[in-house]
Amino acid sequence: MKITYDPRYNIAYFRLHKKVAEVETIKISDEINIDMAPDGTIYGIELLNANEQITKEDKGNLLVVNEATGEETEILLAGA
Repeated sequence: MKITYDPRYNIAYFRLHKKVAEVETIKISDEINIDMAPDGTIYGIELLNANEQITKEDKGNLLVVNEATGEETEILLAGA
């Protein structure tokens, strides 16, 4: 997975797989788009107005949790 952030447009993108030519962007809300292939594979999640969404409750930190081990890693996001 790759997470990118573009401060010029305030957009964050969570890439789960590399895009293929057949990806369709589905608008979930005014702030979230999902890139999906015809077979239902989700390729990425786009957050518009990302700063506001990312910093609402967690003060700009990304918490990665390994559910199997309980191990947690907290990452301060740039630009947040």
